[in-house]
Amino acid sequence: MHLTEIYDQYYQKVRKFILHTVRNEWVADDLVQETFIKINNNLDHVRDAARLQAWVFRIAHNVCRDYFRQQGKNPSLGLEEISGEPAAAKAPTTQKELEQGQMRKCVFGLVNFLPESLRTVIILADISEFSQREIADILGISLENVKIRLHRARKKLKTLLEEHCVFEVDERNVLTCQPETPSGYNLFIKPPRN
Repeated sequence: MHLTEIYDQYYQKVRKFILHTVRNEWVADDLVQETFIKINNNLDHVRDAARLQAWVFRIAHNVCRDYFRQQGKNPSLGLEEISGEPAAAKAPTTQKELEQGQMRKCVFGLVNFLPESLRTVIILADISEFSQREIADILGISLENVKIRLHRARKKLKTLLEEHCVFEVDERNVLTCQPETPSGYNLFIKPPRN
């Protein structure tokens, strides 16, 4: 398989995964480029085309881990917007989109507080939509380990949501995030206790 085929097939998913991991579009773009450079440099080592996807995402995962190590950053810090869309496309046009954006901001903000091993599994499963078997291949861990981590991640995320987000049911009986101020659209997230 040639790099252009791999790029065409995996670029969007790799970018989405990296963007949700680093939560910064500029950094994500650099890391996506670095990922594909590493893929190109090691393409001759690919023996099993059936495991190509796991190999590509293992490289992307390792590039993100290396970035955090080099920066001395804790990947759980910060609550930036991570939709990956241009700023102009981020403006909600309907009440439903606004509510979804608030809910997404709350959930993604708290995913950032999960330990790296749990955060990575939940991003791969619930955001990048990989199967548990695919996640096991990407991370090089057992299927049972993936199931355990995913269960723990969802349980911890549920607890964080209950503890740190303010939700309300509106007059339409729809669950929404309560704005910080009556006229504002900022999501209120109480910082987690350590």
